[in-house]
Amino acid sequence: MAVESFDLIVIGGGSGGLAAALRAARHGARVALLEPKELGGTCVNAGCVPKKAMWFAAQMAEAQYIAVDYGFAEKPGKLDWPRFIERRNEYIDHIHGSYQQSLDKSHVTVIRAEGRFIEPHRIAAGDRELTAPHVVIATGSSPNRLDKPGFDLGVTSDGFFALREGPRRTAIVGSGYIATELAGVLRALGSEVDMFVRGRLMSGFDEEMSYQLGDEMTKHGIAIHYTCQIEAVHEKDGVLLLDCDKGSHPGPYDLLIWAVGRHANTASLSIGNIGLVTDEKGHIEVDEYLNTSVPGVYAVGDVTQHLALTPVAVSAGRKLADRLFAGARHAPLDYTNAPSVVFSHPPLGTVGLSEEQARARYGDEVHLYKQSFVPMQLALAQRPMMVRFKLICVGDESRIVGMQMLGPGIDEILQGFAVAIRMGATKDDFDATLAIHPTSAEEMVTMGDRVPG
Repeated sequence: MAVESFDLIVIGGGSGGLAAALRAARHGARVALLEPKELGGTCVNAGCVPKKAMWFAAQMAEAQYIAVDYGFAEKPGKLDWPRFIERRNEYIDHIHGSYQQSLDKSHVTVIRAEGRFIEPHRIAAGDRELTAPHVVIATGSSPNRLDKPGFDLGVTSDGFFALREGPRRTAIVGSGYIATELAGVLRALGSEVDMFVRGRLMSGFDEEMSYQLGDEMTKHGIAIHYTCQIEAVHEKDGVLLLDCDKGSHPGPYDLLIWAVGRHANTASLSIGNIGLVTDEKGHIEVDEYLNTSVPGVYAVGDVTQHLALTPVAVSAGRKLADRLFAGARHAPLDYTNAPSVVFSHPPLGTVGLSEEQARARYGDEVHLYKQSFVPMQLALAQRPMMVRFKLICVGDESRIVGMQMLGPGIDEILQGFAVAIRMGATKDDFDATLAIHPTSAEEMVTMGDRVPG
């Protein structure tokens, strides 16, 4: 078998892998990209993109009720799931085509096969054998499975995106991004939703804001069970019944979604052949420059221990390619100031430190500013969903080290403020900024006195 030589082999065609491959090719590198499935990885095919499409559909469903409150005579209608899914899939197919066009234009060799290490710089891909001085692992992650009786009677997030009609009654096990977001979508689209949560929602976020999100979701009609852990699942007469560790039997449900975390996709890589080091959760360990324990082998995206966010993977892939093929100085990513939004109902956003993280780092230097209000659009409809803003500041100059936001519209508001916080903005900078009136965003630059404590 003839061995094909490249400058870079990228294993995985998700966000991070595509970013690395295309940027390296732009610098003149000969690149092979290995991906057996659809281009775009989890984000495009079973994550960010279809999730956000469903979130928009849920927003439209809720907007109908707001319109009626405003005085429009039409009654709210139900979502035509098959029609919407067709639109969603058309959009995703367009993304696939756009990626393929970019790869073709950049002369990236796309191989529709999994990659497996023979040696550190020697990769088997189906019936082909490749070699390159640089190899990037970007194989992403997959939903976790639990060793519980009846687990397969439920679905993971992948199964949610395969739905072609809305369930009447849904149980969701989990408390992170996926569980929280899907609960809001399904409730807005008419499903009765029960969540079974260990601890609290969004445990990595600011504690106060997480509990406030739970309160708003409860007002939205979502039942959140904090003291029942699901031990088993049973099917009876076409519906699902659950066994709780407290002895109760929640149900019946038409759909059960397991949203209990994700694991790195490394099983098919034969990483044992090269002695690659992983952490206790199975993520490939990398340093701040994305080097693994094996020289010339790198990793980006969800397969690593870093933040599992698409923009993080894209930035990492590009920075790595710039360093390897353009001689650029690779400045490590600033994960501290990575903004993130949970597309819940209402959405929850964060950039910088939570209050707990800030107090652990800065102690008594931390002080807070808070603002709560009903946005004008909902006040007119007499729907009192609150927007909550929280600034976490330190020192005499009140440098802003964290911003937390909860409420309608914050997903679009946060990005600009993230720039300011990354640049070291202070509370005085916010106070000196003229407001745009009337908006929700203006409340961020018109906050009053410090919160005591």
